[in-house]
Amino acid sequence: MPRRLSSAQVAASSTWTDPDGVRRPAGDVHAWVQGKNQTVCGLALSRSSLARFPHVEWHEALPESGPHADAVQHVCPRCRAALRPREAGVDRRAFRRP
Repeated sequence: MPRRLSSAQVAASSTWTDPDGVRRPAGDVHAWVQGKNQTVCGLALSRSSLARFPHVEWHEALPESGPHADAVQHVCPRCRAALRPREAGVDRRAFRRP
């Protein structure tokens, strides 16, 4: 069973600068774990021309809840699914042998 990631940063296709002069993600955003050269969904950062944002946590770039999502146009559905918290009370192993 794959290991769930507890936290990730953001990699994005473009950037914008907020009024305080801080670089923020824009365009297409993906989850990225520091120390890796690829996103959570498997895209190579260099080949995909994605910029890293080690100062922006993944949950901060989500349009529905993030304070740094003003210019985010698309969130990778595979990265979102990989980092989605598990639902409490849902039994993942519903099938049991008799």
